[in-house]
Amino acid sequence: MLRHIAPKGLFARTMLIVTLPVFLMQGVVTYVFFARHWEVVTGNLAANVAGDIALVTRLYEQAAGPFTKDQIKEMARDELGIAFRYDRGAEIPERDRGSVFTVLNNTIDKELSQKLPYNFWYNTTSYPAYVEIRQQLPNGVLVFFVPRERIIATNGYIFVLWMIGATLLLGYVTWSFMRNQVRSIQRLAQAAEAFGRGRDMPDFKPTGATEVRQAGRAFMAMRQRIKRHLRQRTEMLAGVSHDLRTPLTRIKLVLAMQDENEDLEAVKTDVEEMERMLEEYLAFARNQVLDETEVVELRELVQEIASDIKRGGGNLTVDAPHEISLDARRSGMKRAISNLVSNAIKHAAHYKLSLRLNAGNAEIIIDDDGPGIDPENYEAVFKAFSRLDQARSQNTAGVGLGLTVVRDIARAHGGEIILEKSPLGGLRAILRIPV
Repeated sequence: MLRHIAPKGLFARTMLIVTLPVFLMQGVVTYVFFARHWEVVTGNLAANVAGDIALVTRLYEQAAGPFTKDQIKEMARDELGIAFRYDRGAEIPERDRGSVFTVLNNTIDKELSQKLPYNFWYNTTSYPAYVEIRQQLPNGVLVFFVPRERIIATNGYIFVLWMIGATLLLGYVTWSFMRNQVRSIQRLAQAAEAFGRGRDMPDFKPTGATEVRQAGRAFMAMRQRIKRHLRQRTEMLAGVSHDLRTPLTRIKLVLAMQDENEDLEAVKTDVEEMERMLEEYLAFARNQVLDETEVVELRELVQEIASDIKRGGGNLTVDAPHEISLDARRSGMKRAISNLVSNAIKHAAHYKLSLRLNAGNAEIIIDDDGPGIDPENYEAVFKAFSRLDQARSQNTAGVGLGLTVVRDIARAHGGEIILEKSPLGGLRAILRIPV
């Protein structure tokens, strides 16, 4: 249950781990102080004041003796620091005006109830320096004004304010520190995601704690190694392709000078197949190089592909009601979509391309009415040099790199290629790229 309700982010979890024990400790300390020290001190003070008020009330009621009422007022003011007056015919209010601290109210109620002979009412909020206590007499009300420090331990408020201030300050310091640390991790994650999508962050610099800096430097070194590896492999394959083209060209020239016969045609076909294979190998290697990205308008791109197919004698139906912009490598996206459309053209009589937005992703959907692919072979067709021994792959040229290239391009943009049954009866290929 805790795993489900606990925050998922590092920042929130760290704040919870650091601040929750501190807040609990502050709360326990505050409670203990109020329940023990402050309550005891305030109780003793209130008991003394209640005794003084009870004594003054008794003397005031017996003022016909050795002291007059005015003399009692003077003695209470001079000796006890309590000022009071008598309001003839008045009555005390029904509800006290107590503090927001229930501990204080309960303590004052308890001590006054034990010492005062009549009903009473008190006010601890109207006067900053005094507490007003009214006592109901048979014919009026005695109104007492007691200095606040005589009935309430005023340092309790200071203690509470210090505790709240210290807690807020600690929380702010923790929040500021953790925000900077998490920001460094987020920047590292953004740089890694951008690199995975074929984009670069040249302004990325490792910041934060030592471990975060170490991870950032390791990521930068890994990025350089991957780039160097891809560049070297592409250059090597380009060199191999160039070296092989020269003898192939010579072979084609020699074959062109020979008399036509059945065996010669077979050899020419083999040579053409070798050239096509070299081109596909080189195109596959080129696709691994992370080119610069740009803003690509998908509707414009698919319409361009449809125009290319129309010039070649095909007819691609395009359903693109919305304009969708992507930050992508235009050549890679065009190659991926073209590969999927070419597969549909090879294996089906009718095919269609649709463009839509779905949950923050751009989806390029190619449907056909061909023989399709068994669901258990969906994953196998993405393996390099894989060609299924089925109706969909028989009597077709290629080396089995088309869908491999599409998946690589999709993943390089942070997306995926999905195969499923098409409503047209054949295969549906969905190229899904985050917008």
